[in-house]
Amino acid sequence: MSTLSDIGLKKSKNKNRSSLEIVRDVLSVASEKKRKTRIMYEANLSFRLMEKYLSSLLEGGLLERVEDSFYVVTSRGKEFIQLYEDYLDRCSRIGVEIKGVYEDRLLLEDICFNNAFGSKRMMRGKEVLV
Repeated sequence: MSTLSDIGLKKSKNKNRSSLEIVRDVLSVASEKKRKTRIMYEANLSFRLMEKYLSSLLEGGLLERVEDSFYVVTSRGKEFIQLYEDYLDRCSRIGVEIKGVYEDRLLLEDICFNNAFGSKRMMRGKEVLV
């Protein structure tokens, strides 16, 4: 599973997961029915955070309680997981594009301010004299 920091769009030095990443992790764990403790361990949450997220996800209809002490993801929760993965995919593509634009800018600055005549560089698939 990718995260925003994996694709270079999360600039924070904070290594903690975002709330959406935690929701995705909890729902992924609960793709098969699990007890609270198993969800807590597999989603790598403290008891306090697990309680907070379970409550929110139950209230939001993304998770349901079955057989009195088990939890399982709902169809709405599965839809969330799919939409979140699509979102990460789009972020990844945008991240690649942003990186390319940044490299183009560096090349343009190099052309303007460090003109080493005759050398060639690539600018987005096009050969450019520098």
